[in-house]
Amino acid sequence: MARDRVTIADVAHRAGVSVGTVSAVLNNRPTVRERTRRRVLAAIDELGYQPSPSARALAATQGDGNVFERAIGLIIKEVDNPFYAEVVIGAQEYLAARGYLSFVCTSEGSYEKEGELLKAFRNRFVQGAVIAPILDARADLSHLFMLRRAEYPFVLLEAVQGLPVNVVSVDNVRAAQRAAAYLLQGGHERIVHFAGPPYTQHTRDRILGTEKAFSQSHLRFTDDVIIPAGAHLHDGYEAAMKYFGARRRLRPTGVTCFNDLVAMGVLRALHELGIRVPDEVSVVGFDDIPQAAYLSTPLTTVRVPKREMGERAAALLLAWIEARDKGTAGAPRHIVLEAELVERASTRTW
Repeated sequence: MARDRVTIADVAHRAGVSVGTVSAVLNNRPTVRERTRRRVLAAIDELGYQPSPSARALAATQGDGNVFERAIGLIIKEVDNPFYAEVVIGAQEYLAARGYLSFVCTSEGSYEKEGELLKAFRNRFVQGAVIAPILDARADLSHLFMLRRAEYPFVLLEAVQGLPVNVVSVDNVRAAQRAAAYLLQGGHERIVHFAGPPYTQHTRDRILGTEKAFSQSHLRFTDDVIIPAGAHLHDGYEAAMKYFGARRRLRPTGVTCFNDLVAMGVLRALHELGIRVPDEVSVVGFDDIPQAAYLSTPLTTVRVPKREMGERAAALLLAWIEARDKGTAGAPRHIVLEAELVERASTRTW
């Protein structure tokens, strides 16, 4: 009977170390203690471990022998969302300056695909990952908990309840509260929120922030305040056409949106319906993607420090990898960045 192929996990188990430490030894990284290195090499020799063909291809040399020696994976949710493009740029610039390659993949709202991508990263010696996780009510997050148990280095861009790992994020509740409060303080009495998709905690946080803003005003928050939309241009457009198209009287004078793409879709729908912005309806976005300032009616929005988020996540990941290899990794950190409201021409006071 053919013997099953020995895996890097088998080597780690035999040597009594993490998979990441075995990977560090295979990549000849200087951060591994000599005694640990000898133990790992002995386990490799005893088990007859050979990297898989895909791993050998990934580690292929190009003159200096280190082309894919250091690589980090980046998993985003939506390939067509400029928000993630800015996050990726921040992470890639930081990684490239330190000799790391980065592989950018998209889960497109599927936790199954997210798990498959992470499995591929581990099987191909990608040393760690920055992840924008899928967090809807039905998502199976076992792959994230498994990664933590395996000591595979990763940083999340949204916190997962009950999973103590490194996170870099913004306070979405507070930021969304600030956006709604801006309209309330501007005299708007009828405000709605065009909410995001179910696969992100950001949607729930931004709804909660809107509710908190209402609770600090004289207005009552009801389910009618929340309009299901999504995360893309067509989501905002279709939701706004349906919602505002059915309301000729007592329609809202203020709209906050899950993100700038939804807000841009709302702006297009209002224009087609003959509803003037901001004279009749004020619109507030979220993220401050580059396009927001260049619309015919520049968009008031919540500015998220996107490139800094990517940079800080990459820095936190590399620091954790180095500390783990030295045996000095401490408690995980949650870095919360500040968001700010940027006022432009899409809003007015009443």
